[in-house]
Amino acid sequence: MLSSAAQQDLLNTLQKRFVQHPQRHPKLTWKDVESRLLAATDAVWEALLGMEESGGEPDVVCLEDNSSDLLFIDCAAESPKGRRSVCYDPQALESRKENKPQDSALGLAERLGIRLLNESEYRQLQAFGPFDAKTSSWLATPPDIRAKGGAIFGDWRYGHTFIYHNGAESYYAARGFRGLLRV
Repeated sequence: MLSSAAQQDLLNTLQKRFVQHPQRHPKLTWKDVESRLLAATDAVWEALLGMEESGGEPDVVCLEDNSSDLLFIDCAAESPKGRRSVCYDPQALESRKENKPQDSALGLAERLGIRLLNESEYRQLQAFGPFDAKTSSWLATPPDIRAKGGAIFGDWRYGHTFIYHNGAESYYAARGFRGLLRV
């Protein structure tokens, strides 16, 4: 549970970011966001704090026209620093016999209380970017790809969003993941 001072500090940070990037949420006002956050559960506050502390720079991003939910998405220019050098999921982490990374993207996301962006969400986010011009981010991988040992990730290069694949057990210093929290 966040102290009231920590909650206010996080609220101030989120407000500043919200005001700096109005293109991400053109139909929303800070008053609407603030009232929703103040009514939110401790789990929402803990997730937002985790996103912030791991370098995600969460902000409200409007991806869905008909949703009443607020979508907080990691909007750091590069994949969050505190979530890099991770393989895709706990199964991939377990399968590595040598040189294991510290964690997996799905495992860490679950502990933070967020989920990975999917390919469609990542492409939509790039309309507000560019994001991941020097890094890359694991994306929620379709089950048929994961069943064959793979996982997908995205980045921004040459003025375009690219979606690639790797073995789920791979990890790189410049690859992390972007999360989404639905409030």
